[in-house]
Amino acid sequence: MNVETLGLWLTKAARERRDLGNLFEAFCLELRQRGSSISRASLGLEGLDPEVGGSRYVWEQEAIIYTSVPRAGVVQSAGYQNSPMKIVDDTGRPFRRRLEGEQTMPVLEELRQSGATDYAMFPMPFIDTTRSAVIAYSTPAPTGFTDAELQGLEAATDLFGPYAERQVLRQIAVDLLDVYVGPHTGRRIIEGHVERGDMETIEAAIWLADMRGFTRRSESSAVRDVLNGLNAWLEAMVGPIHAHQGEVLKFIGDAILAIFPTGTRQSGRAVCAAALAAVEEARRQVEEVNRARAAQGLWPLEFGVGLHFGEVVYGNIGAPRRLDFTVIGAAVNRASRLQELSKQLGRQTIISGAFAGHIDGPLVPLGTHRLRDVAEPQSVYGLPAESAAR
Repeated sequence: MNVETLGLWLTKAARERRDLGNLFEAFCLELRQRGSSISRASLGLEGLDPEVGGSRYVWEQEAIIYTSVPRAGVVQSAGYQNSPMKIVDDTGRPFRRRLEGEQTMPVLEELRQSGATDYAMFPMPFIDTTRSAVIAYSTPAPTGFTDAELQGLEAATDLFGPYAERQVLRQIAVDLLDVYVGPHTGRRIIEGHVERGDMETIEAAIWLADMRGFTRRSESSAVRDVLNGLNAWLEAMVGPIHAHQGEVLKFIGDAILAIFPTGTRQSGRAVCAAALAAVEEARRQVEEVNRARAAQGLWPLEFGVGLHFGEVVYGNIGAPRRLDFTVIGAAVNRASRLQELSKQLGRQTIISGAFAGHIDGPLVPLGTHRLRDVAEPQSVYGLPAESAAR
């Protein structure tokens, strides 16, 4: 197998095929063109995402299949523990096995039964050696891989490594920004909006929610019980926010700040309807969680949320080496004051007049109230469903 000019081929191919799966497929076909007997190749890459452990590209019969690997329990799973990847991860060295007779590793036995006669896995020479990065090859050739072909495949794997690592590092950056600051904000950061003071004025529905009784529970309950309750509540809030195209900007202790921006395609009416639908879905989810918690003898999760609509300044604030991508402005302050008022009025949801003006459905007038640090009294509203529940 000739790999002398494979590096030059990869340089050109990587410019034409930015998607890693497309590049890997072309790479496998190129190896075949250069005399390799491979019939199947698998690219395994570990990422850095709290839910997704990594990705896997399998080339077979001139087609590419992509699968993501859940993070939870992968390392402890029997499939990983009894696999070539576990051996390669532990040793940092290639693994090769002729598939003669029944194999004790399930993945190798499956390949043997499909007609493969030989198997080799090579670690890729990533700069970051803390995560798995391998390519595995199999062949149906009667005599298996020759020594020269194995040397060629190892060299080819080394050449492919930098292109794979570049893609992995970018995906890690995207995933971490998505998880820690949200997809819309993360996209702005990755596009280059990183200067302090780089801000814009946008219109948005603003959601500010707070978990009630958190301080009291923290003083009287075990830390793990408090954290479990907080995480259960945050999950019940964040899921509906994301489902209705909102973006969580930050957790402030036991509080959540989220926005539903109008952008170029959505009106104030649309984003306020989405924010309200998210609140109603969150209420239902918290009720379900509380039924399960009651069956376990656990304290109920309670919260209050303020909904407002207005202009906010969106972008970077902070110190030169510690920035925060967030929203500030009078509209954010009012959402916070509405959340405070929800506790005083014994309601879960308090809605401003500005937000209510974009809602078609019925709301419950709750009168005019003074909000802390806001000069003029404000008309506020509640949800009919909460009235029925009282």
